[in-house]
Amino acid sequence: MAVGATGGSARRHETLLIVDDEAAFVELLAEHFGAVGFRIVRAADGHEALQALKKQIPDLMLVDLQMPRLTGLEVVEILARQDRLPPTIVMSAYGSLETALQAVRLGALDFLSKPFRLAEAELKVRLALEKAKAVPRPAAAPTPVPQDDVPTPRTGVEVPAGRMFYGMVGQSAPMLALFKQIERIARFGSTVLITGESGTGKELIARALHQASPRARGPFVAVNCGAIPPNLLESELFGHVKGAYTDASVDRKGLFEEAHGGTLFLDEIIDLPLNLQVKLLRVLQEGEVRKLGSNKSVAVDVRVAAASAVSARNKVREGQFREDLYYRLSVIELTVPPLRDRREDIALLVEHVVESTNQRLGTKVRGLAPAALARLQAWQWPGNVRELQNAIEQACVLCETDTITAELVQVGRPVEAVPLPKVEVLPDTLSIPDAVEATERSLIVAALLRTGGNRTHAADLLAISPRNLQYKIKQYGIDSPAPVGRPPRPNVT
Repeated sequence: MAVGATGGSARRHETLLIVDDEAAFVELLAEHFGAVGFRIVRAADGHEALQALKKQIPDLMLVDLQMPRLTGLEVVEILARQDRLPPTIVMSAYGSLETALQAVRLGALDFLSKPFRLAEAELKVRLALEKAKAVPRPAAAPTPVPQDDVPTPRTGVEVPAGRMFYGMVGQSAPMLALFKQIERIARFGSTVLITGESGTGKELIARALHQASPRARGPFVAVNCGAIPPNLLESELFGHVKGAYTDASVDRKGLFEEAHGGTLFLDEIIDLPLNLQVKLLRVLQEGEVRKLGSNKSVAVDVRVAAASAVSARNKVREGQFREDLYYRLSVIELTVPPLRDRREDIALLVEHVVESTNQRLGTKVRGLAPAALARLQAWQWPGNVRELQNAIEQACVLCETDTITAELVQVGRPVEAVPLPKVEVLPDTLSIPDAVEATERSLIVAALLRTGGNRTHAADLLAISPRNLQYKIKQYGIDSPAPVGRPPRPNVT
């Protein structure tokens, strides 16, 4: 943390604590407010802010809501609980009005939505200072701060009593338990296997582990092992040298090297071919990778988080996944609960998705009718949060008022309307291959219809990988229907 005063000729020299992980933005604010007479204290994240506040309580704190490891909302909550919250304005670049309002309810005086004009920020700061004059200022360090309240930089973060945890929304018992697990294990470098149904937010769990860990300032690299052709996956993961194969015109780093110092997320790890499973195991055991076509190894410092929507144990028993790799990946295993097991979170998720959709698409929805919410609460959500996102976004787009009615909530109808077709084999053939092809084709068509064209969900119903489904759709020349709604954004769970 850098602390410094900047000269100026203003009447008063109030102290302004600026807390943001974007160094250039902090310097911009510091230059402006320093020029008009403020003394500037800088903090690069929430931990530095808490340490600075032990020594001195500023006249005003400007704190960003979205920061790695310890968010601005968590900083406000910790200080409010200890009666040490100075006059505070929160800043957010994510258009999260609800989170900003939550900070205000905890004690912040106002909020600024990024991007904002410096003149607007200065006006809000001066108004907040005037408002704060009548409020007694807290002491800088009244009593020793409990260790649980102020996490050290290498021990994760405290799980907030609020509803947001590293971009994930939830206050149900299963989600709060999961948040505590993440906070507890994030400090360690052990590999993690994340299991859960499709659409539950496994990548968000991996990102939370990264952001809550000492690796938070390093890269987070994600790859879907089922979405890359097997012949390209080895080069993608481990890199290649020039001339390793026909199109290898230059040396190229693999994703392990790209993730050096950070976290590598291997989604759908079960789809990793057996020959690459052996190479992945070697990397995990030895901490080094060998590029395709090279005879030299390169050391890498990477935490690996892997995810699977199907049981890895079952795949081990079926001989499709190496047992030794499974045990190496599942040093720590996290299970993400399906949405049907956390129904008390549905209203919060809907509120968050509506707000996000309004910001992104310019819709003007304010809420849901009780009957619409009841319909959402009653549905089983086979596609989990991803399905909920699509349903709410579609409802927002179709809504002609400021309230979503039950008629706009399109859940359950595709499944009820499309029966499973009967398999018919032509009477003039007894060919088993022809019958198998007809059966596969019929089942694939039925699954695509049931899921509204969502191939990930269809693959789950068919108990095959998305990559395998994609291959069979092309093989049989199947025209799948377009999925309902836009693809979900990866910022909610």
